[in-house]
Amino acid sequence: MKDIWVPVSGAIAQQRNVDVIANNVANINTPGFKKDQLVFKEYLAAMQKGVDDIDLPRKEWAPGDFYKSYGAENGYVVVDGSYTIHGQGALNPTGNSLDFGLQGEGMFEILTPNGVRFSRRGTFSIDKDGTLVTELGFPVLAKTNALPAEEITTGQAVAAGTESPPTDAATNAITPEMRAIKLPPGKISANQEGQLFVDGNQVGELSIIEFKDIYALKKEGSNLYINPETANIKAAPTKTTVYQGFVEGSNVNAISEMSELIKANRQFESVIRAIKAYDSMSGKGVNEIGKF
Repeated sequence: MKDIWVPVSGAIAQQRNVDVIANNVANINTPGFKKDQLVFKEYLAAMQKGVDDIDLPRKEWAPGDFYKSYGAENGYVVVDGSYTIHGQGALNPTGNSLDFGLQGEGMFEILTPNGVRFSRRGTFSIDKDGTLVTELGFPVLAKTNALPAEEITTGQAVAAGTESPPTDAATNAITPEMRAIKLPPGKISANQEGQLFVDGNQVGELSIIEFKDIYALKKEGSNLYINPETANIKAAPTKTTVYQGFVEGSNVNAISEMSELIKANRQFESVIRAIKAYDSMSGKGVNEIGKF
């Protein structure tokens, strides 16, 4: 019955595939969402251990002697990992001055309770303190070089025109909390470089970050990404364009994903039938042997 674990491994892998595709389908209408995809591989114990020598039988050869599988019948299926496809989503107009769509590989820099994170979702709002925040209430960060120079040298930072807490007295470094964008009352506009204006006066600049290896980012949930290495961040200038009044849609293709979901479900059902066949053969074997 050890051979039953081969189709069982396939069923487990296909179940995970169904889960990933179903999550993609569920986020078709989520702004800035990027689809995921699994990578499968076949585990061959004999191929990893190697074959010591060529197995040539010292006897009269039979046809079966020429068809050595070398453990291939125990080719388990394993999920080698998953990766995110960072393809561009369509930019959909909203007319909302606090919606920002990105064209390019860049991401917004967001301050969360767990630290700085990155996101493609540009559906922002202003909280009661005048801070530009995400849909979850996390502050959107401004570029460091957008802060006035005299305030950096004195240990005070003004992000988007309003005074923020001082820097660390020991290092005089600008902290992420100091880069929260605060917008005064007035008409908000933005250019394609991400510079923000209120009634025609510049009050800040969105921090748009690009990465050397975008596939090194890890999904954290809620459309947020973790950058594991600071060295992965590209030096300015960035090539990403900001469009005010637009939101980037999901890059999930509904028809393609539904087709993949149906295919994965059918493969899962086929594997389940194979498992049932193994179980039936085992049951018959036990019952028949018991008669003797």
